[in-house]
Amino acid sequence: MKILVVALQKEGKLASASYELIEVAKSLGGEIHTAVLAEDAGGLATELASRGGGTVLAVSHANLKAYNDEIYCNVLSELIGKYSPDLVLGPATFYGKALFARLAAVNEAPMASDVTRVTAEGGAIAVTRPHYGGAVLSDVGKNGDRPFFVTVRPKIYPESKEGAGEVVAETVAAAEDSAGTVVREVSSASSGSVNLSEADVVVAAGRGLKGAEHLSMVTDLADSLGAAFAASRAIVDAGWTEYANQVGQTGKTVNPKLYVAVGISGAIQHLVGMRTAGTIVAVNKDKDAPIFNIANYSIIGDAFEIVPALTKKFKAELG
Repeated sequence: MKILVVALQKEGKLASASYELIEVAKSLGGEIHTAVLAEDAGGLATELASRGGGTVLAVSHANLKAYNDEIYCNVLSELIGKYSPDLVLGPATFYGKALFARLAAVNEAPMASDVTRVTAEGGAIAVTRPHYGGAVLSDVGKNGDRPFFVTVRPKIYPESKEGAGEVVAETVAAAEDSAGTVVREVSSASSGSVNLSEADVVVAAGRGLKGAEHLSMVTDLADSLGAAFAASRAIVDAGWTEYANQVGQTGKTVNPKLYVAVGISGAIQHLVGMRTAGTIVAVNKDKDAPIFNIANYSIIGDAFEIVPALTKKFKAELG
């Protein structure tokens, strides 16, 4: 079996999900290729090779500095035509989902998005996809000889730490092409220094905080834990914080080791985005809040007393 891992970068830095995808590929066996596209992909490719990326295909061009659906799709399609992979793996992130939907359409091939498990037996590839907020799991395979495009939910698999590999510099004609859209500038809208999709610890705020002026209480707690800050849809819609921080059905899906929910009632739309977290801690004064039905640890009380006390304790213990 031939596997192509697509390692996406942002501002010249690889996402940790790239190494998780390599671990997925290694667990399946077979021949592994990893593609990385950047203005100068050489250094990124060397890092991927040292972490088990197999044959790392480094495509460098000024047009690849910033993510562009059209150009990235055309370049990767050219590589797919050359190397004929059976399985193409990418991250189930904002950019990854958009790119793979386009790739599958252009290559007239099957796709499964946001999967939590990938297996291969006797040459047959199968993936597990959650539905209805994780209440239903389905196993999906593919028919025919087209490559199978799969995006994997971040933080499900561990990162590949080591392995042998080599770097092959690829010159792809599609990288020279102009696109219908031109990226002039890339800016990040985020309230914290930790990437929400890749964080091991997430602290989230909800409407129970009563006003935007109280969000600093939750961001202080997040900082004390080295965590990413997240928000429910209710407070994003209210304009308290940016959409980039939203977790839930219409926001991001996260899978951290620890998720702390402060003042979040636990509507199903929010649970969809975080219920697979390793440990869930909920702080809410309403003892009947639905969030407590899935929380591993429930703290019933006033967040305005509990959160500052937790922050003080963590700062003292963790420095």
